[in-house]
Amino acid sequence: MKKILSAMVALAFFVACNSSDAPAENKAEAPAEKAKSAHSEAFNAGFADLLNAYYGLKDALVASDTARANAAVVFIERSIDTVKLDELEAEVKTTAASFLGTIKGNAASLAAAKDIEAKRKEFQLISDAMYDLVRTVRYDGQKVYQQYCPMAFDNTGAAWLSKSDEILNPYFGDKMLHCGEVRDSLAF
Repeated sequence: MKKILSAMVALAFFVACNSSDAPAENKAEAPAEKAKSAHSEAFNAGFADLLNAYYGLKDALVASDTARANAAVVFIERSIDTVKLDELEAEVKTTAASFLGTIKGNAASLAAAKDIEAKRKEFQLISDAMYDLVRTVRYDGQKVYQQYCPMAFDNTGAAWLSKSDEILNPYFGDKMLHCGEVRDSLAF
């Protein structure tokens, strides 16, 4: 009983020492206003689906899992059709459609590739097109990191996209999981 009473006194002392005389409403900060997107909710939702499908493919290659990579390609192909390009200016729309076509073609080639290295080579082409697409449409739904490994493909180097600044290398998997650097971050 003495232990419980001592603990309660210590707790009361701690609470009293850490409280201030300011009213509670002054402690709360005003919620940060979310920046208004330049795109519609429909566009951002479709583009987020495409990015998430791409990140799924990247994660499958990090894990060196060809079956998961093939499954991720299906989601990429489906999500390409959900990107609403209609609201973009004509020139931007044309360029974005071209990048989406490149991504779709390389995704089909990745699915057809038999070994992990061939899949990674197609992923490099998808990654380059995705980076250009994000920049072209000025996607502002989330921050996108471009990461780079100078040792990929016999030291020619290759980039990929990530939703985090943590390096998880899809070109080497667990052989060189953290090889690379953040090269750019896109937050429009």
